[in-house]
Amino acid sequence: MHYHAPETLDDALTHLTTGNVTIVAGGTDVYPARGAAPLKRDLLDITRIAGLTGITHGPGGWRIGATTTWTRIARTDLPAAFAGLQAAAREVGSIQIQNAGTIAGNLCNASPAADGVPPLLTLDAQVELASLDRRRLLPLSEFLTGVRRTALAPAEMVTAILLPDPPAHAAGAFDKLGSRRYLVISIAMVAVVIGRDASGRIDHARVAVGSCSPVAQRLTELEADLIGQCLGDIHVTPAHLTPLSPIDDVRGSAGYRLDAVAEQIARAIRAAGGQ
Repeated sequence: MHYHAPETLDDALTHLTTGNVTIVAGGTDVYPARGAAPLKRDLLDITRIAGLTGITHGPGGWRIGATTTWTRIARTDLPAAFAGLQAAAREVGSIQIQNAGTIAGNLCNASPAADGVPPLLTLDAQVELASLDRRRLLPLSEFLTGVRRTALAPAEMVTAILLPDPPAHAAGAFDKLGSRRYLVISIAMVAVVIGRDASGRIDHARVAVGSCSPVAQRLTELEADLIGQCLGDIHVTPAHLTPLSPIDDVRGSAGYRLDAVAEQIARAIRAAGGQ
């Protein structure tokens, strides 16, 4: 087993072509998942590649580098629509994990309960991927393909998350249900981005739910029904939740999750609307 710490993206991508490499950045998922098992693959530490970290804004919107930590996301001055993402950043693991864990690691781990996924879905996130042969973009909803599964091709890695400029009047919110505040896997979680017109009616709506399906889901029919509604008129029906497929486990039953999500959605919409 070898440890590699390249300082350029091309060097990192070259190491990936060997096919016997595990990428690490914060390492908050990779090492605990191994338990006592010995490492059998080379480690590729990508934290020394300067172009992979940081949050920037340009004509096309926002770019969050793959190795940007949750602490940095939480502390950066961002538009109000990013408030849900920043709230999720403060809920990831513990403060120590937030200081080390990265946004791309959270996505590549592909847990149904990944805190970062629902708010990124509400921000219409795209995942930037790179290999020696090509660069490509995928909507986050297409990048995540199942439990612990992604659309990463061999010798390919995530380099950034790209987010279009949200409406200037929109605001985000995040609501997480767990058995305690930190170091907990979500029972259910909801992220929203809501914009309202001058009369107070919703004119922009994004709603995503995590921990209630193999991959977090946008509720597009609910989003459509929210348009034109006032905050006091919000009503989430069972039909709105049909894209979800929660399971029964030790953290909660499927029925409990659906009941909780309906309340969480209403709560998050009110929070994003300032109520």
